[in-house]
Amino acid sequence: MSENANPPELKPMKRFFDAELETFRSQLILMGETAIEQVRAAIKALVEGDSSLAGRIITADDQLDQLEVAIDDEAIRYMNLRAPVASELRLVIVGMKSSHDLERVGDEATSIAKRAIKLSAEPPLKPYIDLPRMAGIALEMLRDALDCFLQVDEAKAIAVCKRDAEVDSLNRQLYRELTSFMVEKPETISRAIELMFISKSLERIADHATNIAEEMIYLSKGKDVRHTEELKKGNKPGN
Repeated sequence: MSENANPPELKPMKRFFDAELETFRSQLILMGETAIEQVRAAIKALVEGDSSLAGRIITADDQLDQLEVAIDDEAIRYMNLRAPVASELRLVIVGMKSSHDLERVGDEATSIAKRAIKLSAEPPLKPYIDLPRMAGIALEMLRDALDCFLQVDEAKAIAVCKRDAEVDSLNRQLYRELTSFMVEKPETISRAIELMFISKSLERIADHATNIAEEMIYLSKGKDVRHTEELKKGNKPGN
């Protein structure tokens, strides 16, 4: 190979990040940070019974919607004006798909905030331990998945996917506990159901983080690993 030959994939990726669509990348990271903060604030509103904070989260949902539209517009503009190579085209597509997942994370934060307002009017059914723990794991997954967008880190993306089972397990555990509450104390049914829905929202947030991580693997390898056994078996895609 000659000295001036370009390594496959690397130079087009660098050109995309450094020159062509810096705004696109920045908007996606901003969207991710905003989604993370909204979920964190929604859980805080729940734990502290702060209906005012919950109301602000509901109002702020439009910000994520606007960022998703801006990201889609920027991606379409780029594809119309440039002739992207394969790695750049994958990056644009992955960014658009990831922005959709982040918008859905914002929807789940809004759902949690609405339920936090309802629950703030009544005494807590139980100490809030499991839900903040689930939220912490889901948000770590989401942040790591976004880091992969910057670093194209396949190993970190695989680790994110594997953590999804941890959140699923906590969700099932909490469902069993809340079901017991409802059977033993029928007066707790309404609160227990609200907590079940919040738990489900957190499980979905972890799913969205997993979706983004899977897209990062696609970005790295050019191989779609969704609905495969490779991640479950702990193998790196393509090996």
